[in-house]
Amino acid sequence: MLEERRLEVLRAIVEDFVLSNEPVGSKMLAERHALGVSPATVRNDMSALEEEGYITQPHTSAGRIPTDKGYRLFVDRLSGVKPLSRAERRAIQSFLEGAVDLDDVVRRSVRLLAQLTRQVAVVQYPSLSSSSVRHIEIVTLNPNRLLLVLITDTGRVEQRVVEIPTPVDDGVVGELRSLLNGSLRGRRMADATEAAADLPDSARPDLRPHLTTLTTVVLEALLERQEERVALAGTANLTRASVDFADSLRFILEALEEQVVLLKLIGSARETGTVTVRIGRETDVDALRSTSVVATGYGLGPAVLGGMGVVGPMRMDYPGTMAAVRAVAKYVGELLGAD
Repeated sequence: MLEERRLEVLRAIVEDFVLSNEPVGSKMLAERHALGVSPATVRNDMSALEEEGYITQPHTSAGRIPTDKGYRLFVDRLSGVKPLSRAERRAIQSFLEGAVDLDDVVRRSVRLLAQLTRQVAVVQYPSLSSSSVRHIEIVTLNPNRLLLVLITDTGRVEQRVVEIPTPVDDGVVGELRSLLNGSLRGRRMADATEAAADLPDSARPDLRPHLTTLTTVVLEALLERQEERVALAGTANLTRASVDFADSLRFILEALEEQVVLLKLIGSARETGTVTVRIGRETDVDALRSTSVVATGYGLGPAVLGGMGVVGPMRMDYPGTMAAVRAVAKYVGELLGAD
């Protein structure tokens, strides 16, 4: 275990390097921070930190900069996340509450997160697997064609045009709508698929062909991996920190174009209220080894609907970034959880 004073020296190095992007020297640390010891003692502490791999000297006669291991310890030892101001919280709430539907919520969330953190923001659409059926609407387009609309409790809307075997009137459409909602409304997606498959057998004979067609379409909508959708914003922010990426910026941008990479980065956030930080090689994505990912799950209570987070350089304001990610996730969860 490092001594408490060495942890304070490491904290000061990280904070100064994040602000200046310049190697930090012992004399500067002693002048800027109330460490209560002489520059000579700070130098000794820095030597110990370097030997243990928490800081490194980029070139001879330079100060020190944090390593991946140093950033990791800094984040793990944060005593608290920097709180957002009341004005910032109010601005987040009012901006998100102006959303008109789920797509608008996601678009606003990802833009807001990119603006607050000045990093690349990623927001996963609510996972169908964690949603329930709120309502199924059937609209007559013509006697042989219907529009089926599946609405989840998270506000997600799936629409399908259905060709039915024989013409139907409004009365039959009403019966079909009632049967589907009576069987599926309020069910989790996993349970709804089984209920939809069994529904035609329980209906009267003249409705079975239509229900078979409709439930086939419902099953397609339920089973499609629509949850693997993400929104991305703020990629231009990476150019502000291009010095941190040396020759890797192009590879980072290419990696962020891959949906599977984005889901890997933030889709694994399975808890609400808990912010995770992966630094450098901890991302398990080779092209992103010079970045950090700050992510959390969003939802109402313990139920996680999806993940969100940001990607940026390791030289980032971790307390501020973690606070912004947590705050936006909290408001999105409350907004989608409200009925």
